[in-house]
Amino acid sequence: MKRGMMFLCVLLAGAALAFAGGGRQQQTGRTGDSGVRDWKVDGPFHIGILTETVSQAEDDLRGAEELIRRYGSVSSGGIIQHVTYPDSFMDQQEVYISQVVSMADDPLMKAIVVNNAIPGTAEAFKRVRERRPDILLIAAEAHEDPLVIQQAADLATSADFISRGYLIPWAAKQLGADTFVHISFPRHMSYESLGLRRQIMEEACKDLGLKFVFVTAPDPTSDVGVAGAQQYILEQTPQWIQQYGEKSVFFCTNDAHTEPLLRQLLVYGGMFVEADLPSPLMGYPGALGLDLSSEAGNFPAILKKVEEAVVAKGGAGKFGTWAFSYGFAQSAGWGEYAKRILEGKAQLGTMADMWAALGEFTPGAKWNGASYVDNNTGVRFRNFLLLYMDTYIMGKGYLPTTTQVVPEKYYDIKFQGSN
Repeated sequence: MKRGMMFLCVLLAGAALAFAGGGRQQQTGRTGDSGVRDWKVDGPFHIGILTETVSQAEDDLRGAEELIRRYGSVSSGGIIQHVTYPDSFMDQQEVYISQVVSMADDPLMKAIVVNNAIPGTAEAFKRVRERRPDILLIAAEAHEDPLVIQQAADLATSADFISRGYLIPWAAKQLGADTFVHISFPRHMSYESLGLRRQIMEEACKDLGLKFVFVTAPDPTSDVGVAGAQQYILEQTPQWIQQYGEKSVFFCTNDAHTEPLLRQLLVYGGMFVEADLPSPLMGYPGALGLDLSSEAGNFPAILKKVEEAVVAKGGAGKFGTWAFSYGFAQSAGWGEYAKRILEGKAQLGTMADMWAALGEFTPGAKWNGASYVDNNTGVRFRNFLLLYMDTYIMGKGYLPTTTQVVPEKYYDIKFQGSN
């Protein structure tokens, strides 16, 4: 038991777990408790899913495409309606909100999944709820503060920013690192999930004997765009390696930064534990110049090919990921979960059903998960799920990340805002 959270370490395939309670006050959110509402639909239905574009988060988009492959698009008589929102979503929030809300115009629309659930999602969901209270709303990898998004969504999820704040530096230590370089920008640091994780990382580095360095890079949603932000990483990484040394582990909070960072680390030295939202497809294919078209959708084959290329470049024991794509699993898994709920084959808020839906796309993967507990109030939000997977190191194998005990002190760190 950690901070009143019962952690659930499971093999996703065939897991049969109930959502355990802890010593803290329970809060279900809007409809986050199984049994509060029967979402089953008698008759045809559609599921909407909004993702980023290929340039911002390819894995998220590919997960939506997997749903279309399985269940067909609405335009061709299927059940999946997929929309991509603008790359410059921070400057086009009303466009994004309108994209979400417009899905409610379809009378057959019964569920909406957003991955990543960028700023504006809570407002979009509130507007949908006003018009269509019958639509199930899922915010995957939520960017907004947990206390905000959980009030608007029936289910919100996030990579476990608290536990990973300790576990990523811990993994860096296992690789022999002496320095941890954190790359981000003010917008991300204003998010509680990313800003608090940065604070925990800094504290963990002190405890583990690592030097913590924070460097600022351009925001891809700013005027420089994705191309300008990536060019900056390409130019700066060799200088960072020269300044901090090849025993430095680098971590960035933005997907668009990942490929140029990996490209340069493979050339100039340095190490990389895992991406902000890990996947063997996150940055590695582009950085390595790999054609993975024949392995599409086959993550064991993808990981094998990526690992061979990393090892061939001398990166064995220095570069890591999750064996399956987090972004892909979030899009496809929560879309599958919504479908099963609407069909009456799963219940909202039941952990066994959640793991089974994710397990469709990550067979045999070992995950850890928990409900979010607000540090200030001690309230557990059962409709906000934190989760993470074991880290896989190329040329070395799995680190036992999900079995590590995260020291109690890190759950007491409070978010201080952007700094």
